[in-house]
Amino acid sequence: MADKVAETRIKKDIVEFDLKYPKIVKRAGKRYGEILDLALRYRKDTEFFLEKKDYITAFGAINYGFGLMDAVEKIVEIEKR
Repeated sequence: MADKVAETRIKKDIVEFDLKYPKIVKRAGKRYGEILDLALRYRKDTEFFLEKKDYITAFGAINYGFGLMDAVEKIVEIEKR
């Protein structure tokens, strides 16, 4: 039961990531491309760990990806002030 809950949550996070990522890339431009590329790699790692049923690592990976995107989003916001 707990595994199914974890799997469902991680899949939901992947969908949210996929919706948010292109918006951040558009706003940030090429300047933060390396950081955003890392975020995308963590997202891909998430799928790998999900297939292996390593839910803890998958959850950690998707959250690292979100953290990198959030950081870039905040930096871009501050720079535009």
